[in-house]
Amino acid sequence: MKKINPVVHFEMPYVDKNRMADFYAKSFGWEYNMLGEDMGNYVVVMTSEEGPNKRPKDVGMINGGFYEKPKDEMGQCPSVVISVDDINESMKKIEQLGGKILGKPDDIPGVGLYVSFQDTEGNRASILQPSKEM
Repeated sequence: MKKINPVVHFEMPYVDKNRMADFYAKSFGWEYNMLGEDMGNYVVVMTSEEGPNKRPKDVGMINGGFYEKPKDEMGQCPSVVISVDDINESMKKIEQLGGKILGKPDDIPGVGLYVSFQDTEGNRASILQPSKEM
């Protein structure tokens, strides 16, 4: 049976993290957790009730995050994060099929290995190899 890699997270850039978090909290009831400078001022966004493993309780739901809008045009649009079993193998496949890896994988503590890529149409997306704890 063919393995399908699911979308597990979304990301959107902000100019003002407080304004953005407040907008989504008041508009849609989303909850958020603002991380500090050591985590790039990232804002973790919960769009659904979480289960015991810190993932959405209901099947098919995803959570997301907000990050500071960079000057680099590639990072100025919302994107999705796709879960993969082996980040190195997925990076090779992306490049073989005409995509471009944007940097080196980051190890996000308690989350896993993460790297962004550009697809053949110029879109930015990311892949995540979840840590064993997830």
